[in-house]
Order: sequence, then structure tokens, then C-alpha cells
Amino acid sequence: MRMQAADYEQIQQVLSREHSLTDAAEAHGTLTGCLCSTVAYRFEDWMLEILPDGSAGPAATQVLLDLFRSTNVSLGEAQMEFAPLLPLDEEPIEARAAALGAWCQGFLYGLGTSSLTDATVLPGDVGEVVRDLTEITHVAADNAESLESNEGAYAELVEFVRAGVQLLFDELEPLRREPSRPEGLLH
Repeated sequence: MRMQAADYEQIQQVLSREHSLTDAAEAHGTLTGCLCSTVAYRFEDWMLEILPDGSAGPAATQVLLDLFRSTNVSLGEAQMEFAPLLPLDEEPIEARAAALGAWCQGFLYGLGTSSLTDATVLPGDVGEVVRDLTEITHVAADNAESLESNEGAYAELVEFVRAGVQLLFDELEPLRREPSRPEGLLH
């Protein structure tokens, strides 16, 4: 159920019409970070993060709800179908690199909204992924390199982000569990 890259432009247009506080890549990164680390994250919570008054018109709401649901489902699938929402490959490499950086920035913001106090100090591979995502927020095309070289580097980064986010989602599952009630408490 990998998201279609064509969805990027549609989401970008919807967010622009709704006077969003962010662009499509960063909004999707925020959503993904929150879904990875927040207990019972709801569509309404995400709307409050990305829209000035936390609501949109009916058509925009449906488009964003579809993105919320497809992202949530793709993160939980065993086939690792998740993909960050980024511009089409036909867009200039500079625009795609900037969007990837914004996506990672949104993702780290989403992680930061959880009970996770400092994601950069997570142990092992998970901590390394977070530190690498922090570095990717500064990604840009290298004008000294060929377009082919930039394209290859971009593709590698996108794949790293995709796989790294899936690892984080899996490893942070305990954070997303509802706290259990102590035995013997009745309400």
C-alpha cells in the first residue's frame, strides 16, 4: 500500500488552500513521527498541528484523513510498505532534497511531541537513526556533483529514511501502548 508520489502535489494543494502552517512533506513527517511515538494519536491531533484552527473544509478533511489512515496502515504492515510523502522524481533535485529535509524535520518534531524526552539519546540503532535523520534535515543538492550523483545520493537517503522510520516505528511500540491500570483499581 505504498503511497503514490502523485499524492504529494494533491496534499500540497490542499494544505495551501487551508492555509496550513507547513508544507506537505513536513506535515507528513510530523504525522509519521507522532504515529511512531504517541499513544493513541488521532487525526484531530494532527489537524491541530498543521492547520491554523485545527480544521479544514469537508473535501480537504477527507483527503487528509485518507493520508492519515494510509500512513497509519503502512507503518503497521509487515511488508514495510511505508514511504515518506515527497515530490515526484520529475521535480528538480533541489526541490526534492529540500522536501526530504523538511520531512525529516517534521518527523523529529512529531517524535518530540511524545513522552520521549530526547530522541537523540536513544540507544543503539534507534538512536543512530534519529541522529542521522537530524543530519538529513540539512540535506541539499551538491552543485559540485553531477545530476546523476545527486540523484543516486537522494535515492539512498530516501531509502534510508523509509527503512529507518520503519525501524523506529517497530522499536518505539512500547511508547504507543496505553498505560495499563494498576490491578485492583475500579472506576
